[in-house]
Amino acid sequence: MSVTPPAAERVRVSAEPDWYESAGISLGIRVGNLVFTSGQAPIDAQGATVGAGDFEAQARQALANLSTVLTNAGSSLADVVKATVFVTDIARQDIFAKLRAEHFPNEPHLAESFVEVSSLADPEWMIEIEAIGLVR
Repeated sequence: MSVTPPAAERVRVSAEPDWYESAGISLGIRVGNLVFTSGQAPIDAQGATVGAGDFEAQARQALANLSTVLTNAGSSLADVVKATVFVTDIARQDIFAKLRAEHFPNEPHLAESFVEVSSLADPEWMIEIEAIGLVR
């Protein structure tokens, strides 16, 4: 006889204001002790692009948004186990490496994919970051 465990409940993660609600997607989904974030863009709480033309400013805003989503799910940047970073210019990797060291200093280091794409949802965006974090 086999026993099928009950499916874990999916809980929507949001913020106030929820900058992705109008797009019909969740900022993140928590399932058990994991949180899966949508790609966090360089936008402010009203959805306006921050740091047009400034990769570091955009990356800092995307990381701040990621931190907010994780915190609202009961997690944090320190609890991220996997991140995927989408950029429109792979040459910016050195700038992001500096920011990664600031925002993810714990060991073991997180698993990360750093991917160049031809464009993101808004042509002004230079970066978008999604992550999987632990909820403690």
